[in-house]
Amino acid sequence: MNMPRISRDSLLSLEAYAKQRNEFRAKVIAHKKHRTVHVGEHVTLIFEDELTIRYQIQEMLRIERTFEESGIQDELDVYNPLVPDGSNFKATMMIEYLDVAERARMLAKLKGIEDRVWLQAEGCKRVYAIADEDLPRENDAKTAAVHFLRFQLDDETRKSLKYGVSLAMGVDHPEYTVALDAVDQAVRASLVGDLA
Repeated sequence: MNMPRISRDSLLSLEAYAKQRNEFRAKVIAHKKHRTVHVGEHVTLIFEDELTIRYQIQEMLRIERTFEESGIQDELDVYNPLVPDGSNFKATMMIEYLDVAERARMLAKLKGIEDRVWLQAEGCKRVYAIADEDLPRENDAKTAAVHFLRFQLDDETRKSLKYGVSLAMGVDHPEYTVALDAVDQAVRASLVGDLA
C-alpha cells in the first residue's frame, strides 16, 4: 500500500506559512481534539495523520528557519513515516506526570509500556502497538516520556471499524493497566478516516 506522502511542493514557504500560521494552528488544534485519547490519568495517545504531520513539518521549518532544499528534505524524511498508510493507525504516546520526581520514578517502573498499548475493534483480536521504529527510546534504566506507535491492522479489524463497531483501547503493563471499553464516537470516526 502506498503511503500518502507530504511532498516538497505541497509545503508552504516560510513567508506564506507565517501569514497563515494562526489559522492553520487553530484548525490543527480543533482537528486533534478528535484524535486524542487519554488512557487513564498518565498516558495520552495523539493519532497522527497527514494534517497533524504537515503542521509538525511546517512548525519545524519555521522554528529552524529552514529554507534550503536539503534541510526541507531532511524534515520530510523524518516525519513522512509518521503518516498512516491506510492499513494502520500511527500515534504519538506521551507519558505524563506533573511532578518531576514522580515522573522519573514512574518512567523507570514503566519500562516496556510502549509495547503493551493495544486497541481492539469489537469482535476482533487485540492489536498491540509496534513502538519506536525510527530509533529506540528506552534504555536499561527507564522508558522515554514520548514514543511513536504504529498499530498494524488486519483486514478483519479494518472492515469491522469501517462497518461501525466500537473501538476499545488500553494498556496492559504490570505497573499501569487501563482499559477503555469504547473510545468517543468522534474519535472513532476520525480514525476510520485513516483507513483505505
